Amino acid sequence: MPHSNKFNILFFGATGDGVADDSKAFKAAWKAACLVPRATIELPSEFKFLVRPITLQGPCMPHLVLQIDGTIVAPSSVAKSNLYQWINIKWLHDFTLQGSGTVDGQGFVVWNISESHHIEKETKYGSSMRPTVIRLYKCYNVTVRNVRIINSPLCHLKFDSSQGVKVKNITISSPKDSPNTDGIHLQNTRDVEIKHSDIGCGDDCVSIQTGCSNVHIHHLRCSPGHGISVGGLGKGSSLACVSNISVNSVTVQNALSGVRIKTWQGGVGSVRNVSFSNVQVVDVDVPIVIDQYYCNRRACRNRTDAVAISEVTYKKISGTYRFRPMNLACSDGMPCTGVALRDIELSPANETQVPREAFCWQSYGESQGLLHPLSLGCLQRPTRLMKAQMKSHNDTCYY
Repeated sequence: MPHSNKFNILFFGATGDGVADDSKAFKAAWKAACLVPRATIELPSEFKFLVRPITLQGPCMPHLVLQIDGTIVAPSSVAKSNLYQWINIKWLHDFTLQGSGTVDGQGFVVWNISESHHIEKETKYGSSMRPTVIRLYKCYNVTVRNVRIINSPLCHLKFDSSQGVKVKNITISSPKDSPNTDGIHLQNTRDVEIKHSDIGCGDDCVSIQTGCSNVHIHHLRCSPGHGISVGGLGKGSSLACVSNISVNSVTVQNALSGVRIKTWQGGVGSVRNVSFSNVQVVDVDVPIVIDQYYCNRRACRNRTDAVAISEVTYKKISGTYRFRPMNLACSDGMPCTGVALRDIELSPANETQVPREAFCWQSYGESQGLLHPLSLGCLQRPTRLMKAQMKSHNDTCYY
């Protein structure tokens, strides 16, 4: 189409019947659009495009748009492969992925494996046994909006080594028992806003990993899942640095956790300046969690080093829990400091259930306002020596 900035995949040979392989047409449309400023690659509605593992890379002319109004579906063989990702997007500036369509990873092909088999495979081979649906790598000033991402074999949407990320009005959906199907996964990524979205999966709705800072999550619904998590951090005695995380005005329902921070024993570095506020929980096992003894294997060796956790605020957290209102299990060698609890009101989901007390271990800070149950006031006062120790760990991250 001479002198046009619209690149319809059908005009590049795509069939759109969900059976024929449309990967070559997709790449051809991308290659042509990449050379044109403000170009749009169109996958029109009412068509289903079967796409094999594909890499869509730049650098491209600025303001490129991938408009998905139809359905992109993975071959069932992708879920069983050793790939890290199915749709790999990298090296772009000023890029938008949007549309009213669906991206389907066909993960149900591998979800029927037993949990014990899954743990064994993950330990032996790592999580490369199943691919992420969409990964954006080294992308700057990118927006993902309106699309629906479903049935991922592993993580649904991943941002890696990127900056200036906006996610809004998207839907992510996989069954509650689909293993390790995180909704949105962030690593080494800064300046992120995730808002007005609906995420239901078999793991963390949003997972924030090392190297992330200035992340703002608000007006999000998480159901089902494992809640919104910072970590696990420090695996294999690694350095982990996370700072300036804000989670506000979210609802977490039918989940393992509400808002949590989890670190492996033996790690170094720090998590600091994290705020969880205006969080509504419904039928959540444990709404408030800090776990510095995190282990997703059958057994983990005890270590004395830990990723330092400081300046964490929980404000206006309310709703119902199934097991315990709060579990703060901090490290003996590196206690949590600067924890603030303000106006927390949590009740058992089952009225006949005997309320369980909140748990605090090596957790230091202050509580204010309404606290229900009263056991939420279990924080201890910090010492000067402890504050100095925390500062030395914060300095390892060079904020």
